[in-house]
Amino acid sequence: MNVNLYTGIDVGTTKICTLVAQELEDGSLQIIGVGIEPSKGLKRGAVVNVEEAARAIAASVDKAQRTAGYEIASAVVSLAGTQVSSINSRGVVGVQGELISAEDVNRASEAARAIAVPYDRQIVHVLPRGFVVDGQEGIRNPVGMHGMRLEMETHIITTSSTALRNLAQCVQICGVEVEGFVLNPIASAEAVLQDTERDMGVAVVDIGGGTADLAIYQEGTVSHTAVLPVGGNHVTADIAHGLRMPTEVAESIKLAHGHTLASEITPGESFMVRLFGEEAPVQVLRSDLVSIIQPRMEEIFSMIMQEIDRVGMLNYLPAGMVLTGGASRLPGVRLLGSQIMGMPVRVAGPTELKGLVDQLNSPAYATSVGLLLWLRKEVEGMSAVQPSQRKGRRREGTDIGKKIQDFIKAILKGMAP
Repeated sequence: MNVNLYTGIDVGTTKICTLVAQELEDGSLQIIGVGIEPSKGLKRGAVVNVEEAARAIAASVDKAQRTAGYEIASAVVSLAGTQVSSINSRGVVGVQGELISAEDVNRASEAARAIAVPYDRQIVHVLPRGFVVDGQEGIRNPVGMHGMRLEMETHIITTSSTALRNLAQCVQICGVEVEGFVLNPIASAEAVLQDTERDMGVAVVDIGGGTADLAIYQEGTVSHTAVLPVGGNHVTADIAHGLRMPTEVAESIKLAHGHTLASEITPGESFMVRLFGEEAPVQVLRSDLVSIIQPRMEEIFSMIMQEIDRVGMLNYLPAGMVLTGGASRLPGVRLLGSQIMGMPVRVAGPTELKGLVDQLNSPAYATSVGLLLWLRKEVEGMSAVQPSQRKGRRREGTDIGKKIQDFIKAILKGMAP
């Protein structure tokens, strides 16, 4: 039996999360499949080892298929990495007919994307920012309006063609077709932002393991995006070096005892941990841990503020900043961000979820859930993906591991996959 499925694969630096949802009669999505796997073969959002990355993605996809009971035919995939860049562009066309049609909007979009793109870059998103009809600005949807000249303001996001093909290849090896890519903060915004925040002006910042991803919204649309090369893994590395311990131990004590503000912890508070060169666990003051975490988090917020100020938006965000992503779970991060940025800050995760959502309400899964919401919006509003492409059928025990092995053997033999 075929069902209408929505699937998103969040390929992050620290984890791979595959979610499968089905559409209910009321139009909402119910999550029926979840597959979470530690990430391998990726660094700062980019593939650095195809085989390791493909195996991690395959394991995540397989877990999601098992819990959902359906095979995954296609999915939207998250995109990050410092190779991402953006630019604003404008397209102008003459209206064909008395009323502006969807075809006129499509032609304006094509005109806007007709920019000089280097041969090694590829356009990922052409996001509408607003329309101008015969000189009248501030129009959000011109379809059905009278006019002779249509202008479309867009925000265009590009990335490295090589990086994009490598990521697509890792997913396709698993037998999953890529329906499209969605930049991390754009997906996260779908899960955590409120309509009022979008309209007034807000910055959504997804602080993941390898990068901090920024998207600025004004008047309901995206006006700027950026990817900064810092994230939670840098905090973990600082702890590992500063306290001389294995990285995995540093990650665990960061989550268990970490804080971003020294003024908020109890003086003399300590915990036990095994360090390099020690035969038994030793006592470490929590203040020593915080003295490592706080400067790095201050640096991350300073970099975010500099990027927002660089594009002249620092004083035009009355709704402040919405933090999400795994690193936003650190205690005190909201207050520290507000102190440095000088604006309202809140930490948010996905809400109003249905189905298998035990751990998905965490900010760490904002991108994962946002991918599903983005795909649904595209299907409903733009018909970008045909429903037949998203049909799922009962799982019949496909061997994803064998597909990967066959692919790697083909590469070693110099054959095409």
